[in-house]
Amino acid sequence: MKVLGIETSCDETGVAIYDDEQGLLGHELYSQVELHAVYGGVVPELASRDHVRKTIPLIDSLLRRLDLPRSSLDAVAYTAGPGLVGALMVGAMLGRSLAWGLGISAIAVHHMEGHLLAPMLEDDRPAFPFLALLVSGGHTMLVRVDAVGAYKVLGESLDDAVGEAFDKTAKMLGLPYPGGPELARLALRGRPGRYELPRPMVDRPGLDFSFSGLKTYALNTWIASPGSEQEKADIARAFEEAVVDTLSIKARRALQETGLERLVVAGGVGANARLRERLASLDAAVYYPRPAFCTDNGAMIAYAGMQRLKAGDRVGLAVAVRPRWSLEALSE
Repeated sequence: MKVLGIETSCDETGVAIYDDEQGLLGHELYSQVELHAVYGGVVPELASRDHVRKTIPLIDSLLRRLDLPRSSLDAVAYTAGPGLVGALMVGAMLGRSLAWGLGISAIAVHHMEGHLLAPMLEDDRPAFPFLALLVSGGHTMLVRVDAVGAYKVLGESLDDAVGEAFDKTAKMLGLPYPGGPELARLALRGRPGRYELPRPMVDRPGLDFSFSGLKTYALNTWIASPGSEQEKADIARAFEEAVVDTLSIKARRALQETGLERLVVAGGVGANARLRERLASLDAAVYYPRPAFCTDNGAMIAYAGMQRLKAGDRVGLAVAVRPRWSLEALSE
């Protein structure tokens, strides 16, 4: 069986085809970074319109490259949430319409389930159960994963997601969009120990996160500093170290509380080199998807869609998206 995956939850258009016997056959990804860079952030209406322009051409390009006709597909999986409602509607309408036209199944996929299962696309894949640290622009979560569809959220951000905090702090420092990777590159030039930023919520029990105050602390530190490029790099490094320490401390605490021995790290921030270095010191086997699958992509949606297809999950003719969608609702 072959499943086409479509990802359009935010500012990246991703498509992929997953075969249950051969694995991932191929994928295509288009990023809207240049489109939104002039505005310093994602403009939802522009994102939706660009998905309309790019999704079908990407699907056709992938099918041509793989020398596959549309009739070879057995199902179409699309991201139904969470995400930007307009962007989600583009992928959902195109995916459902394509499935209807071909007379095949349509599958609505939870975006975060896609991230959770992305490491399953690799040769070295984790066995269930495992702990997952989801760190992206829209979400920061610690999740216990007992099986496909069996998820328990142990902790999450009470305000800004970690990727959002990276981007906002970078913008306050005058760095170009997208700010997270730019801040990480700048932090490489920072002097260790020049500034010490707080590690939010690590001195209290629980596994929730909060990064809004840390972002404000970094801004106030920058305002009070001499304002040189070196000072900017020093603050970037201090911010990154504070975030990495916080994530590492909470992940270690979650591993101890659950007794789990495997940690999956997914989401765009999972590509951060300093975070990977710190998590390597944990008493657990740590798994990552390849860098291309850390950020939003069609491959993770195609894989999650295949698992849903095998479990008998289908959607009807009505098209519905869920901009806010609890991960634990999948277990119910």
